[in-house]
Amino acid sequence: MEGKEEDVKVGATKFLEKQPLGTSAQTHKDYKEPPPAPLFEPHELISWSFYRAGIAEFVATFLFLYISVLTVMGVNREPTKCTSVGVQGIAWAFGGMIFALVYCTAGISGGHINPAVTFGLFLARKLSLTRAVFYIIMQTLGAIAGAGVVKGFQKSQYELLGGGANFVNHGYTMGDGLGAEIVGTFVLVYTVFSATDAKRKARDSHVPILAPLPIGFAVFVVHLATIPITGTGINPARSLGAAIIYDKERAWDDQVFC
Repeated sequence: MEGKEEDVKVGATKFLEKQPLGTSAQTHKDYKEPPPAPLFEPHELISWSFYRAGIAEFVATFLFLYISVLTVMGVNREPTKCTSVGVQGIAWAFGGMIFALVYCTAGISGGHINPAVTFGLFLARKLSLTRAVFYIIMQTLGAIAGAGVVKGFQKSQYELLGGGANFVNHGYTMGDGLGAEIVGTFVLVYTVFSATDAKRKARDSHVPILAPLPIGFAVFVVHLATIPITGTGINPARSLGAAIIYDKERAWDDQVFC
């Protein structure tokens, strides 16, 4: 008994102050913030990995436009939404392709597939201006090529069914379209930043593997909300590529809002 009493006394006096629990107990960072990317990195221009990343962005955006435009055209072809995959199917096609493509290209280029994402990461100093400009060019070219291949396969149907181009739909104003696109793009970029945050990667080892899932799901839910308004852009390359290939006045009139 005397030994037990002594243990109690030692335990009572050993920790006089209340000890922090959980994340507050971590006195040192369990992650390292990468240094801000320089504005210009000339040495990137002689690196194969730089061009490989650009090619990955081109291919990903090409595939994204090819699948998404075909899906939109398939829905528009049917006389009623009940005989097609409908708005939900379009949203799943866009979200599912982003999930798959981000997963495939994240280790090569970061899996941006969207100039808005690239620009946001540039403002956050996550990549250089050199790489940001190169990515945006390759994304835009990939989008144009993806929509162009669809038009090449079925030109008459492409022209008749709108070519997957974005418009501000009847019953909505230009301001409605602009607001929907601003909020929708913010939701996507915010999700990208949250899903790829260095602090979350350090605390939860599964986050890097699952990062494409919330990004794809964000694209899905934004499409559900904004397809009735603008057809959903939230991706300047997707909107511009479809508008260039479709090349009709209405698509260009509404392009600034999509």
